[in-house]
Amino acid sequence: RIHTLFGQKRRKMDPSSSSRARRRVHSLSEQLIPSSMTSSARRRQHFQDVHARESQMPPPSSSSLTTSSEARISTTHAIIERNDALFWKNKEKFTVAVLGAAGGIGQTLSLLLKQSPRIKALRLYDIAPITPGVAVDLSHINTESEVTGYAGPDQLRDALVGCDLVIIPAGIPRKPGMTRDDLFKINAGIVRDLTVGVAKYCPNAILNIISNPVNSTVPIAVEVLKKYNAFDPRKVLGVTKLDVVRAETFVYGLRKDELQRLRKSVSDVTVPVIGGHAGETIIPLLSQMTPKLSKPFEGSELQNLTTRIQNAGTEVVDAKAGAGSATLSMALAAENMATSCLKGLAGESNVIECAYVSSNVIPELPFFASKVKLGVNGVEKVLGLGAMTLFEEQMVKNAIPELRASIEKGVAFAQSS
Repeated sequence: RIHTLFGQKRRKMDPSSSSRARRRVHSLSEQLIPSSMTSSARRRQHFQDVHARESQMPPPSSSSLTTSSEARISTTHAIIERNDALFWKNKEKFTVAVLGAAGGIGQTLSLLLKQSPRIKALRLYDIAPITPGVAVDLSHINTESEVTGYAGPDQLRDALVGCDLVIIPAGIPRKPGMTRDDLFKINAGIVRDLTVGVAKYCPNAILNIISNPVNSTVPIAVEVLKKYNAFDPRKVLGVTKLDVVRAETFVYGLRKDELQRLRKSVSDVTVPVIGGHAGETIIPLLSQMTPKLSKPFEGSELQNLTTRIQNAGTEVVDAKAGAGSATLSMALAAENMATSCLKGLAGESNVIECAYVSSNVIPELPFFASKVKLGVNGVEKVLGLGAMTLFEEQMVKNAIPELRASIEKGVAFAQSS
């Protein structure tokens, strides 16, 4: 009755063997995805545990994988993917509006958001008549969120009522020779008017502001919300995520060999960027980057990298030769930020981003970009600046006058209009 793989005749399978095999498969599936996990929280914890165990395993060599082990891995992944789909089917989903959805950032951002399993309704608004057409175009993509388009001020209310998250990329792009302050005359009024709509029609929504100059447009939005008694400091965020994305990309490019030896990809690199979202107010804290490098950035390399991060927007504007500014990378950064806000709204823990928010981390400034923890009400906690080098501390001191002037300019505009 004992049979081996080699050297002995196999006995004929009895009728009950197939049922035993099915029981073994069922037992395996129970080990992989326990049937008792009925709540979304427990399912999510299980997926996190699986990911943690996999991340601790050393990568196998190609010769160590047998056909049977590959099959087991494939089965495991298939079961996890199936249950992940069920998880998202029952997960709370949200309504998101993009104001300025027909522009260079807005269209790409809307495309990225259409693919999010966290969104049930995506509303696109712009003054451009093409906006409903953009919505129809996106509605043909085979994801579950429903897309509708709205064009013109008369339809702003319909675009906003019931929204959980509102993203504002509206405004004109920067052209060669223009500073972000040059955008102020036009974009300030756009942000003011759209924020009035938010205050009236979805005052409890989280507001992500992309329109430049962010150092001034965020104070404008805050003053408008105060006028309508709709201001919650936790719910207004200036999107500075692109500065973080650029910093992480440039760092990886300079330290690629070492990071690859550490088995780290560019997505494993984190660099906090604080201050503001223009020129020298962009302060990358390279001393706080992870993973830690054997050789930190110093001297001319540190100065050159910092300068490139601060001037990266101009680099794109010049490269496009007057045809636009950073739209694609900005759209991706905005989608990343929006996803983090939705994670917070859903109650997920430890969601950390850098954003330009109401803050007292610099006592003389009412707004400052730093790391924040996101939650169900937006910014749950401003995490502060952490330990900085003398070089970084000096950059903060140098940025304060420009930030103060930009904030005061935005506040004065909003209060006078």
